[in-house]
Amino acid sequence: MAFLGGSVGLRRGLRVLVGIGVLGPMTASVDGRRVALGGLRQRAVLAVLVAAGGRAVSEERLLADVWGDGDPPGSGTLKSYVSVLRRILEPGRASGEAARLIVREGNGYLLRPGSAEVDAETFAARATEGADLLAAGEAAKAVPVLREALALWRGEPYAEFGDLPFAAPERARLEGLRLTATEHLYEARLALGGHGALIGDLDKHTLENPLSERGWELLATALYRAGRQGDALAALRRARAVLAEELGIDPGPALRRLEAAILAQEEQVGAEPAAPATPRGRNLPHALSRFVGRAGEPAKVEALLAEHRLVTLTGPGGIGKTRLALETARARPDADGPWLVELAELEDPTLLAATLAGVLGITGATTPERLGDVLGDRELLLVLDNCEHLVAEVRAAVGALLTRAGGLRVLATSRETLNLPGEAVYEVRPLPADEGRELFVARAAAALPGWEPSAEEDLHLRALCRELDGLPLAIELAAAQCRVLSVRQIAEALDDRFAVLRDGPGPNRHRTLRATVEWSYDRLTPAEQKVLHRLGVFASAFDLDAAAAICGRQVLPELSALVRKSLVTVEAGTAPRRYRLLETIREFTGGRLDPDVQAAHRAWVLGEAEAAAPQLRGHRSAAVVRRLHAQQPEHRFALTSALLVGDGDYALRLSGQLSWFWYAQGIVAEGLGWIKSAIQLSPSAGPDLRAPTLLAEARLSYLAGDFPNARRAADDAIRAGHALDDPEVIAEAMLHRALFDALCGATDFLDLARAGLEQARELRADWLVAEGLMIVGMLLRFAGLITEARAHLAESVEVAGKTGYVFIHCSSLWLLAKIDLDLGSPELALTSGWDMLLRLDENGDVTSWVVAVHTLAAALTMAGRPADGATLLGAADHHGSRVGFSPVEMDPLDAPRQAAMVREGLPAEEFQASYNRGRSLTRTEIRALAESWRATRTA
Repeated sequence: MAFLGGSVGLRRGLRVLVGIGVLGPMTASVDGRRVALGGLRQRAVLAVLVAAGGRAVSEERLLADVWGDGDPPGSGTLKSYVSVLRRILEPGRASGEAARLIVREGNGYLLRPGSAEVDAETFAARATEGADLLAAGEAAKAVPVLREALALWRGEPYAEFGDLPFAAPERARLEGLRLTATEHLYEARLALGGHGALIGDLDKHTLENPLSERGWELLATALYRAGRQGDALAALRRARAVLAEELGIDPGPALRRLEAAILAQEEQVGAEPAAPATPRGRNLPHALSRFVGRAGEPAKVEALLAEHRLVTLTGPGGIGKTRLALETARARPDADGPWLVELAELEDPTLLAATLAGVLGITGATTPERLGDVLGDRELLLVLDNCEHLVAEVRAAVGALLTRAGGLRVLATSRETLNLPGEAVYEVRPLPADEGRELFVARAAAALPGWEPSAEEDLHLRALCRELDGLPLAIELAAAQCRVLSVRQIAEALDDRFAVLRDGPGPNRHRTLRATVEWSYDRLTPAEQKVLHRLGVFASAFDLDAAAAICGRQVLPELSALVRKSLVTVEAGTAPRRYRLLETIREFTGGRLDPDVQAAHRAWVLGEAEAAAPQLRGHRSAAVVRRLHAQQPEHRFALTSALLVGDGDYALRLSGQLSWFWYAQGIVAEGLGWIKSAIQLSPSAGPDLRAPTLLAEARLSYLAGDFPNARRAADDAIRAGHALDDPEVIAEAMLHRALFDALCGATDFLDLARAGLEQARELRADWLVAEGLMIVGMLLRFAGLITEARAHLAESVEVAGKTGYVFIHCSSLWLLAKIDLDLGSPELALTSGWDMLLRLDENGDVTSWVVAVHTLAAALTMAGRPADGATLLGAADHHGSRVGFSPVEMDPLDAPRQAAMVREGLPAEEFQASYNRGRSLTRTEIRALAESWRATRTA
């Protein structure tokens, strides 16, 4: 069939008329004569341009749409196809003359509007004309127009192009228009009185389109008007059953009104004419893969849509916004739609209104305002996908549409919110570990049918998903490599993730991980790009002050923009707010590799540690511990970068400032490793750097059970203190040297300890006095001077309590509990022990907490509760092993004996059962037990 009316040029004084048919096998004619369009790929190029409806299609998009999942050729092949199509469709065009049909536009091509008569466009125009006539009450004129429109269909549109990306949504759109036009024709014929003759056709129509409520409405109306009231009600019952079974919904208002009218036996019943130019249907593409993870999230988005007319899904590129939007939209029962408008390839903002109107099949609506007026009260969902590069234009268009179209709801996906009044924002988060694994396995199994990960592969797979931030696109790109690489190889290659995560099956902007990030990065301002580059140095979350320190100025405007554009995420519930970069974005920025940025980061980390160190011995210690714990990744990166640039002095200084934190948190092996590396790099460092580091080495060696090295480091610290003429360093080192002398078997430790305590009192350093009293009390107990030991420890508890030095306060309580156990008074030990344990837990302490649990296990056993004692012993061993700390090694005089007493308190099987129970307890559960046991004792 040839279609006349499209003119592309002059030939011998006559216009060349071109017709293109896509409502069935693709055809083309020139001046009424059928022409051959060439092979499948060449025809597909023309089909993509036809489906674009007069909008430009980039070369990149053309290649992706025409070759689908295959390996697309270079642009030269595409240019040759376009050149051949021009020769076929413009046979009279002279060499060098500009093309008039397929024209170059930007970096792509378009089929010039009006240059060819396309049967799909003719069909849509005639269908709209028929709908307008029907709405105006001119059913007799509408019937031939609608029949003419439907006669253009020769088969399934774009059928020969299978599942190529462009074909499915356009096919769905046209099928939706056809359904609407068919029902308009039935409605027009019904209005002319053909009730009985229409019943058979309408019965068949509802069988073929069981979810079309309009079809059921027309069938029931025809039956009722033909005098078959019972059959009309039966048809409505069938409609109700089908909708409930297939969609889980009740009939809409129109069917319910019709049923009520029939039951009331009203004289005039019938479907109201549909509003013109607003076809019902949907153009959502069918899913090509299973939707994995995000259980319940479509329902959450739907709940937001029920409350808000605009919902925006935000998140970084590749997080799964589009898929979640489509899954949500597919489940909706909108009478019209939902309709998908893909904006990723739309670069010209002036074409936005035309793009929206084209998808909805509404001709003549050249502005969003006009489009909104035409939509009126129609109930439909508009899915606007990938709005981030047109935020201002989409904001204006959506605002106009929502103001004028009361039944419209908009579900947008964007890396940046639209910032409209009433907008509900749903942040699409990374996939949890289990769902990430499930996604990887599902996608890898598609490439390798039947594949299931082995136990070893599963370990690598889970680590890989964590390293990929739970980013669905990254996980899918990694899974696509399974045909070439093992899971372990993929995981090990993530140091250069942008090289390995590529060649995916999605649109070009998602074919590689780098392209996905670049899509967002290229749309930043230069100032935003610079800030993002510097923020990439952070190894973990950071706050606004940290960002300002790294950037050398206040960066709230840029940081806000980066959050808004989904390149920086906000940690919910933090105060002050903390921010984070996904590992993929962090690697893309290159901030970690910039020497200037590294230097700024080291300066900030050291400043934070210097401010925190004194507060670890005061009333704010719990908050400071939490902050330092959160900053551990920054400590590690700063120390690593310092060692790599040969700055041993920096590593010494930072290690000294972090020593108390390492000690309290049980960061023993790691801390000693940093100290050793720093000393090796700066062997001739001055005493101002060596003294704090030597004290740190002494304390950590003590926790590791290496008492000779602890003694040596404390002795070196005394000499460094003398070199500095720093009495505080000297006193602290003397006290620790005395303790380590005792642990190494010396007998003259008390004099040195008392001298250190006396020097601390002279300095009026309360924190050091409390520490000195604790150490002297411990050594007096070693010496068997129990009464004097108890007095020193009681004073230590008092002084430490006043200064807020929780660690020493609890350490002295621990030693008093040990004295109570020595004297056979476990009840007294438990009284102080529960308070000690709970305070340590509140302060975030690790090593002292483990020691307290271990000692309380012995106290419970001595008090006649051996099962509870065995439970706490299991808990102490488990939590100590997690940080590489053993109470038995740190406390060789008492801890082995106490552990043996607990083990011997029960038969072997009963002990093991209680011990294993303790190994499974979390700190939270142990705290609950402690509070319960303490309450029982005081009741």
